[in-house]
Amino acid sequence: MSKPKLLVVEDDAALASQYRWAFPDCRVLLAPDRRHALLLAEREQPAAILLDLGLPPDEEGVSEGFAALEGLRRLSPGTPIVVVSGQGQRENMLRAVAEGAYDFCEKPVDLAVLRTIIDRALRLRELEEENRRLALSPPASPIQDIITADDGMLRICRTVERLAQVSVPVLLLGESGTGKEALARALHEMGPRAKNSFVAINCAAIPEHLLESELFGHERGAFTGAVRQVAGRIESANGGTLFLDEVGDLPASLQAKLLRFLQDQVIERVGGRVPIRVDVRLVSATNQPLEERAASGAFRADLLYRLNSLIIRIPPLRERGEDSMLLARWFLARYAREFNRRLRGLDPAATQAVLAHSWPGNVRELGNRIRRGAVMADGQLLTPADLELAEPEDMAAADLDLRAIRMRAERTALEHALARSNGGLAAAARLLGISRPTIYALLDAHGMSRRSTEQNAPAEPAPDVPAPDVPAPDVPEAPSDAGSETR
Repeated sequence: MSKPKLLVVEDDAALASQYRWAFPDCRVLLAPDRRHALLLAEREQPAAILLDLGLPPDEEGVSEGFAALEGLRRLSPGTPIVVVSGQGQRENMLRAVAEGAYDFCEKPVDLAVLRTIIDRALRLRELEEENRRLALSPPASPIQDIITADDGMLRICRTVERLAQVSVPVLLLGESGTGKEALARALHEMGPRAKNSFVAINCAAIPEHLLESELFGHERGAFTGAVRQVAGRIESANGGTLFLDEVGDLPASLQAKLLRFLQDQVIERVGGRVPIRVDVRLVSATNQPLEERAASGAFRADLLYRLNSLIIRIPPLRERGEDSMLLARWFLARYAREFNRRLRGLDPAATQAVLAHSWPGNVRELGNRIRRGAVMADGQLLTPADLELAEPEDMAAADLDLRAIRMRAERTALEHALARSNGGLAAAARLLGISRPTIYALLDAHGMSRRSTEQNAPAEPAPDVPAPDVPAPDVPEAPSDAGSETR
């Protein structure tokens, strides 16, 4: 393992040399004044900083030392800073700790004591980095490309895992950007067809007059420009999986032909007369209400019944608890590496803004906003402005209002229990560990009608009680070239 970097800000050359000798297990970076200290801190990202408060041009005072402390904390908010000052200046050292320093040491310096302080600071930084790495690691999911901690999405992942073993048509229903193609790929890659092709086609992205040829292929001379025989996407997926995205936009003229393929596993190329037998597993997806379109005649009902043998409904991101924050951290770590940026996370306001946003574009929108923020951010922490999100109003009051937190958690738990019990109040009270009169009082307190609760209870469990919001963990540093250092 490489040695941790220790930035020593000291204008006395003899004392700086003594510090360098005292820390053989560190890569000691020396800075004689505030300007050089800020440059080295930004470039090298040290694991700890040793700062003398008496710096030029105010060697006899502390104004320059405190200015350096403020600048270093702004550049490296998670780096422990140990301040050093002369005897009789204990009030300045206490002030430094109050302003964010990790610890202090008086001059003349006892090197044994200072080594203990620095070792403890480095250990603290190591533990924080380990916690950050663990926080950025997504929870275990049966599907590699799905990042989630939501119970509903984890159930969907387990369903996909089971359905992957059988070659039956699956229809994925969900808003744009919820991860339908990732689930379709998982159905292919986790099943017995994984060694063969996965072929995807977006039915809404190809003009109608080309879509038939794209799906079924064509013979030479079938139409103007058909100078050779071409196999279609269905034929290319033989032995594997065909993914029809936005199948609700399939033209009516092709719906009957697709229905025949699903019934007989036989296709004919455009301009051809020879039936071609194929073995293809079909997975389709749409964000449209196919039942309504079938009722209005815009979509064939018999085709719908073939497509929806098994349906997976994917919840939008706004209904997946705190997945938005989990995904934001994952995307930020990814783009910090990709763009070689030293980004450490989201500031509290950005965290609150991510959790409050409705994400109409779902995971795709979140990824795009984090990518923009990773490029545009001026500091190490992303702000709401970097993400082009509105800053939440009265964020501090909302975070610390225990009554509001308790009421939100109480209502969520109540809804969760009612969903689990299918609206039965006695069963819900048992799940919550309270009496029936108490659940009546809770319903009244939250403005929930007892009668409508029993008649209109949701069929599926609601998300678990969310924990109060906490600041996002930092993103690990991107590697940088070694700067001015002494060993």
